[in-house]
Amino acid sequence: MLRRHGARSLGRSRSFPPRSGGGRTPAADARHHTTSALVACHVSHADPPNVPLLDLAAELDPLRPELDAAWHRVLASGQFVLGPEVADFEREAAAYLGVRHAIGLNSGTDALTIGLRALGIGPGDEVITTPFSFFATSETVLLIGAVPVFVDLAPDGFLLDPEAVAAAVNEHTRAILPVHLYGELAAMDALGAIARRHDLRVLEDAAQAFGARCPDAADEFADRCARRGRSAGALGHAGAFSFYPTKNLGALGDGGLLTTDDDAIAARARRLRNHGGERRYQHLEPGYNSRLGALQAAWLRVKLPHLDARTQARRRVAARYDALLAGIDGVVPPRPTAGHVYHQYTVRLPGGRRDAVAEGLRRRGVASMVYYPETLDRYGGRSHGDLPHARRAAAEVLSLPIYPTLSEEAQAHVAAALRSAVAEAGGPRGG
Repeated sequence: MLRRHGARSLGRSRSFPPRSGGGRTPAADARHHTTSALVACHVSHADPPNVPLLDLAAELDPLRPELDAAWHRVLASGQFVLGPEVADFEREAAAYLGVRHAIGLNSGTDALTIGLRALGIGPGDEVITTPFSFFATSETVLLIGAVPVFVDLAPDGFLLDPEAVAAAVNEHTRAILPVHLYGELAAMDALGAIARRHDLRVLEDAAQAFGARCPDAADEFADRCARRGRSAGALGHAGAFSFYPTKNLGALGDGGLLTTDDDAIAARARRLRNHGGERRYQHLEPGYNSRLGALQAAWLRVKLPHLDARTQARRRVAARYDALLAGIDGVVPPRPTAGHVYHQYTVRLPGGRRDAVAEGLRRRGVASMVYYPETLDRYGGRSHGDLPHARRAAAEVLSLPIYPTLSEEAQAHVAAALRSAVAEAGGPRGG
């Protein structure tokens, strides 16, 4: 991780104000953090009242012979950091994503940090980004001494509003950092046009969106992504991915990837991941120890050929949710969009009922999670405008269980539990 380096970049340690929302119950507050209890191992779907947020074991079991063989292959090679296994994965990932370069790194956080630096972003530069994301999105901007500038979401969803981005550009702006949140592609055509008009760099935070692609044919979402067939990570100057185990393409532990079509960006990223050096004991600049391990690469090489089938399974699960939840008053399902890979299926619960509904689900055996309960402006940077749509999202969102092996019976139980929990929570509790 990069916290040690980041502390030096900022020149002092940072502290943040205490969390708002003192009225939350301990149980509700606990759901705002990742907990292992929400990720199941060998859940029996014959018992639908026990529905975890994610069932990794069910996804991995069919791949066990291939995973075991990959494990033994790496052990026999004696090469555990970078090496041919990582180089092969980088080639395969680049081919899958349709980019010239894929650089294996230690984490998605490192991919953002190294991506920003490889794009030439540094102290004092302003980076326009979303206030509604995981902390790493703005944390990495702060770590290199730059300034995150937060603009609001589009009114109809969870992604950056291109009009708000355009209004925030000034003489200090150097980059745009859109997030493909929950696996949905940001409005990259509009954001790219803004970047070209002002000579800005674009780094995609694609941590949740490996495999998301612009549709091959024109449809109602063509305004978001006119570059037919292009993937997340291939729509800006560079893209940053995470292989945290719960991601759609997850590793055995932490892992990350930076993608680009630019040879110079790729060369600098490879240098930065290895202490700023291109040759042993020859360091051109301060860098990081952020090299993807061979075991992680071998694991990912086994899983990558299965990703498209698993993405289609996630989309089928999401479509079933769309139908099951359509008649529940007070629940707003996500808008279906082309290319969405449904890392999360996130509904909105207006009227101040979100935490009560989540508690009702828990009592009925259904896991849920809040991604994310706070907007990022509280951690530093500056805001352009009041961010009403982002703040509303943070107060309303709740993610339901979604994974490729989620059964129809389990989904029916989730929908019934949600209907009961919403009714139990009652009417709106304020704005």
